[in-house]
This record gives sequence, structure tokens and C-alpha cells, in this order.
Amino acid sequence: MDSATQSIVERLQKWSSCDVSDGLSRLGHVHGGFLEGLVMYSPSFRAETTKIVGPVFTVKFAPKADKQAPKVEGNYIDQIPKGAVVFISQPTPHINACYGGLMSLRAKYLGAAGVIIDGFLRDLQEHRDLEFPVFSKGTGTTAGNSVCFASEINVPIKLQSTIQEATINPSDYIIADLNGVVCVPADLVEKVLEVIPDIVGADEKCANAIRNGVTVKEAFKTYRGK
Repeated sequence: MDSATQSIVERLQKWSSCDVSDGLSRLGHVHGGFLEGLVMYSPSFRAETTKIVGPVFTVKFAPKADKQAPKVEGNYIDQIPKGAVVFISQPTPHINACYGGLMSLRAKYLGAAGVIIDGFLRDLQEHRDLEFPVFSKGTGTTAGNSVCFASEINVPIKLQSTIQEATINPSDYIIADLNGVVCVPADLVEKVLEVIPDIVGADEKCANAIRNGVTVKEAFKTYRGK
């Protein structure tokens, strides 16, 4: 990770996914960068203070029946850069897992920040025993290699959703915690970091006023201007 990327990661670490999403919303970015349906499963289920922040390393899986799709040379998990957030796109329809405990064992050894699966994981206890952060849409029981394979790495991938259009690019940043997963486009990250402090500062003033008996309406009007 170069020094510029490391600086961005360190500054993003100060904020929650909600803070970052609020910043993106102020800049007019659709859905505040939120990616629906992705939930923290490890090291615990939507709990505690686990947070992952880092540049995206995308992995696109393809159905085994797709004979035209390219194949990743070697195993994708061995190519993860230190500090990256791995974002895996599992092909649909596919009702079982595409990611297991041995993958997290290797990812942790290589220093990955965490893994997000637009699909399903298995070996849940193994990920938790490693205390390795993994987010997904659910869990399964069988390995994915009987029905899918890693086709491409570091390519743009689309979130698999029936209600949301979103693309995750290798140059983007991910911040994920118990609230959910937010993708920050690379060309907006500096602007987001500029606007977040004012937003968070206003909310802190609102909270302090509310604690002292001020109505929400009055607090919002005074400190949020609405």
C-alpha cells in the first residue's frame, strides 16, 4: 500500500460507516455509498466494534458451466495485497457458499483488512476463531468449487441486487462495521473526508442539546440548519 492510500485509510478509520455514508449523501452520491444486503458475520454477528477499512481488491466468480469466462491463474487468495478489503462477487443463481475457513486463514496471514462476499460463506466458526472480519449475505455448507470458480480479479463488479444499482471498482475504498458496508468511489474520497467533520460536529452539538432538554426540532434547526 503506497503512502497516499495509507493516509486515506488512516483518516477513514476515524469514522463509522454511517458518518462516511452521510458525507457521500451530502455530496449527492446515490444511497450514500451503502451496499444493501451485506452483513457482518465474523468475528461476531453485527456486534462489538469491529470495523474494516481499506482499498478494494475485487474477485469475480463465474459459474462452472461458463466455458467462455477467463480463469484466475493460481488461487486468488494468494494474490491479496496487504491491507486490502477483498470483495467477492458470487454468481447467481447459487444458493450455497463460495468462501470458507481456509481462505480466511490465508487472507489473515497476508494481512488483508477483511472480506466481503456478495454471496454466501461457510465454516463460520473457523472465521470467528480467527477473529477475522467477514461480511456476507448469508451462510451455506458446501464449497463453491463444484459450481463456480474465480474468473477475474481487480475488475469492476456490480452488486447483485434486485433493488439497487451499484458498481464496486478496484480503486474504491470500503468501510464496513456493524451498521453495514459503504463503498467510497476513489474520486470522491478526499471530498468526503473534507465534509465529514462538519456533519459529525453538528450531530454532536445536537446530541448535547437534546441531553439538556432541547427538542429535536430545535436542535436540528440550530445545528443542522433544518
